[in-house]
Amino acid sequence: MRGDYLRLSVKNLKHRGLRSWLTLLGIFIGIVAVVSLISLGTGLKLAVGAQFGVSSTEVITVQAGGISGFGAPGSGAVNKLTLDDVDAIEKISSVEVALPRIISSGKMEFNDRISIGMIGSVPDGEERKLIYEVLDIEVEVGRLLKDGDTNKVVLGYNFYANGDIYGKKILPGNKILIMDEKFQVIGVTKKSGSFILDNVVMMNEDKLRELVDYEEDVDLIVVKVKNKDLMDKAVEDIEKLLRQRRDVEIGKEDFEVSTPQAMMETVNNILGGVQAFIVIIASISILVGALGIVNTMTTSVLERRKEIGIMKAIGAKNSQIFMQFFVESGLLGLIGGIAGVVVGVAIGYFGTIGIGSFIGTEIRPNIDFVLIGGALIGSFVVGSIAGIVPAMDAAKQNPVEALRG
Repeated sequence: MRGDYLRLSVKNLKHRGLRSWLTLLGIFIGIVAVVSLISLGTGLKLAVGAQFGVSSTEVITVQAGGISGFGAPGSGAVNKLTLDDVDAIEKISSVEVALPRIISSGKMEFNDRISIGMIGSVPDGEERKLIYEVLDIEVEVGRLLKDGDTNKVVLGYNFYANGDIYGKKILPGNKILIMDEKFQVIGVTKKSGSFILDNVVMMNEDKLRELVDYEEDVDLIVVKVKNKDLMDKAVEDIEKLLRQRRDVEIGKEDFEVSTPQAMMETVNNILGGVQAFIVIIASISILVGALGIVNTMTTSVLERRKEIGIMKAIGAKNSQIFMQFFVESGLLGLIGGIAGVVVGVAIGYFGTIGIGSFIGTEIRPNIDFVLIGGALIGSFVVGSIAGIVPAMDAAKQNPVEALRG
């Protein structure tokens, strides 16, 4: 019996031709928007997550004044962090080591072309190995910096892979001008997928401190915790220590202590809120589609009064008439949903690849089968609900009056 409902529904939808396709348009647009936007939002979260450039979950970053404008971390701070702050943080019981870092922007020149780039410091000794480990840095060509490498730099992968900025690739052995001083490139890092790390110039700390005229100041402190279970305690201890050292009250801090998890959670909450808002707006199309189904099915009942009268005359029950029109409306929604899912998944899949390519991050698009199933079920339910009133109207038709037309 259910198969009969389905066969008759398909036959009737084919018979109505163009009207059926126009009815599907609202559901189709709504499902395309919802599926594609959710897929793109998920891809964007993955792409943003890859930009943090920190592989260790036991790392805390401390910076003064947060990120100011478009400059480097801490560059806009009035009260900068110092080497004394680094020493004080390292004495906290939950902290294994605290490393100072200088992050500066500066003029770079190569092949008679000039640009502004980001320069990051690398400390000496055993701390150098820790920075490489924390940032998960490996060499693509050449070698990494060593102690005593004066006027030598290691470049991020994009300097090597992309020659658009300077007209050609920069290779180990090339000379570049940084802040009007000549440096030799000794290596290029492997592609990390992070926009920051793939575009940074790494220089030994002493030389960079001399170049930017820093004495005791630091832009960023990288803190490795002894155990990841101590992350929350370490954050509290560092905040308490710096409030005392900088003489600020709770809520008026001129510094920021953050973990990768906290940063990701904040970003994901923002992206999730934007994503939810856009999906709500897109859902209006589904509502419009539902109204279209109501209108189409109501018209269909009026056009098929004689058919309804004949069905009742040969013994069809009201429930069977109701089910026939109910299934037709649900099928309208489902067909629109299937077409919308196909197009929406395609947009989300290739759009995610495009996002990764645009920001220089390698991310794998994921096909969310739960989302697809939910969209298909939702489209059928919306179509079915939209057809309830027309189906009830069809079931209530008087067979004698229906036959008279």
